[in-house]
Amino acid sequence: QVHLVESGGGSVQAGGSLTLSCGVSTDTFNSYCMGWFRQFPGKEREGVAASGRRSYKTSYADFVKGRFTVSRDSAKNTLVLQMNSLESEDTAMYYCAAVWCPWSDVPNLLSREGYNYWGQGTQVTVSS
Repeated sequence: QVHLVESGGGSVQAGGSLTLSCGVSTDTFNSYCMGWFRQFPGKEREGVAASGRRSYKTSYADFVKGRFTVSRDSAKNTLVLQMNSLESEDTAMYYCAAVWCPWSDVPNLLSREGYNYWGQGTQVTVSS
């Protein structure tokens, strides 16, 4: 069983930045594909940014390209989402997700169906 714990959410004004972190309880961090998702009230969870099991493969939703950056800190077993130029439309609950993928990345890193481990979420609120 893998446990994911998100941190770093909070409130910020439009144009500001936040850094989300996701700590993963595993000794095989680099064998997991990982992603960040967000959910608006009454809506389904949507992919934001994701990293294949190796750091050089990343995927981003169109609405965050150029603003958000996903990275992995293998020394700390942590997935990081740097969010810049935040907009009020980015206000949502953000979730970290993981799936075991030791031999190849999942076909669509931004699809929630591909993940089976989820964190509890961290709230991001952007005021205009």
